[in-house]
Parts: sequence; structure tokens; C-alpha cells
Amino acid sequence: MLVRQTKFCPLQCRQCCKGFTSIELLFVLVIAAIMVTLAAPSFRDMLRKQRLTSSVNDFFASVNLTRAEAIGRGRRVDMAPTDGSDWKKGWTVFVDENGNQIPDSTETIIFVHGPLPNDMTVTSNFTAAKPPYLAYNASGGTRSNASAQASRSGSWILTMGGESRKIVINFIGRPRVCNPAVDTGCDS
Repeated sequence: MLVRQTKFCPLQCRQCCKGFTSIELLFVLVIAAIMVTLAAPSFRDMLRKQRLTSSVNDFFASVNLTRAEAIGRGRRVDMAPTDGSDWKKGWTVFVDENGNQIPDSTETIIFVHGPLPNDMTVTSNFTAAKPPYLAYNASGGTRSNASAQASRSGSWILTMGGESRKIVINFIGRPRVCNPAVDTGCDS
């Protein structure tokens, strides 16, 4: 049986001892704590921007889905807040048979998106603003409740932590995303 012997390491002979002193370890921990403290706010901002980007992408994809389904089905397809008034609480893409912008139990539901993060705000600004909805006709153009030929334009602004993104729908129904802080044509 082999017995391992440990060497006694006197204070004068540091080269035979391996490891760190408690002062050295404490110093490294202090530096690490300072670096984490400095990085936390920028990490939090990065997460907030990522959640905003993800939510805008989900919203934009739903608008495109609504348009594509209207063209594919050859009929009116709507996107409306699930609760009928607040986009932040989620939205539904559906075939609106009765034109009331509310997904009824007899209507075909195409897609449902859940609520957005709590610290996000959604503001919509459309022609014929009440109730909030987006409807496409069979040719892929926006339409109003009053007429399949009357186009409807507008935008949504999603804001979170001082950052905003705008989804703009033009008169022919084409959506685009812009950043109001840097894009010069984002107002129209």
C-alpha cells in the first residue's frame, strides 16, 4: 500500500507550495463583484431590447399571416385584440363572418397570440379607430367595416423601457417595421 506524503511548506519556501492565499482569493472576488455590478444594467437593457424585438416580430408576423390568409382564402380575414380592446393582452387572427371584430365560437380561428410582457405598451392609431382591428380583403388590401373597397391605414407603436418600434400599415395593406428614434420616414 502506497502512502502519499505531504510536504511541509515553510513560509520562506513559497515555490514548493501551490494555491492561493485568502487575501488573493478575496481580491479576485471583489474584482468579479465590481464587474458583475457594472455589467448588470447593460445586460438588463439587452434583455429588454430582445423582448421588444421578439414582440414586434410576433406582431409583424401576425399581420403578414392575416394578409396571406385573406389572399389564400379569397375572403375577409381579421386580426383583433383577443379581449376586443387591448392589443397588449394578445390578439387573434380569424375569419370574421359577421364583421364584429370579435372572434365568435362559430368563426374560424387561424392563430392566437398570448399577452405581451407587462412592462410593454401598445398604442394603435388607425383610420376608423374604433373598435381596434385590422382587416384584409381577398386582394390583400386593408378594408374597413363599412366597405371592402375602403382601405384602412395606420400603425402600432410598441414601447418598452424607452425603446420603441413602429409597425406601419400603408393604404394598400403592406406592413413595415421602423424605429422612430432613427428612421426618418417612420412618421408616415
